Amino acid sequence: MGQATIVYEDPDEGVVSETLDNEEIVYARDHWMVHTGTDDEGNDQMTQIPRDRVHRVDRSVEEFEQQAQTVRRRVGSIASELREKLPVDMGAEQGSHTSEQSDGRTIAVEDGDRET
Repeated sequence: MGQATIVYEDPDEGVVSETLDNEEIVYARDHWMVHTGTDDEGNDQMTQIPRDRVHRVDRSVEEFEQQAQTVRRRVGSIASELREKLPVDMGAEQGSHTSEQSDGRTIAVEDGDRET
């Protein structure tokens, strides 16, 4: 599905350029995360690079539409996570959407100069 080259500032090595498969790099929560391998127990190992240290990320993709769909899915996933974590009163049980409107208030606002 293509490759990505990330150019970033490393505190020990200076400017680093690393090329890897697109599936091994992702941007989330203000960090670029790079898959660096697996440990002895089979867990994925990731290096997180703060966005402020990244100069650029160049990608080559075989099909742009597939890349765009992946981004849309990730955004939808993040939005879903936020809905679950943030206490938002949706006006109905268990956060479901409803067509009923809540009771609202109308406040009159007068336009014009007011002497003080």
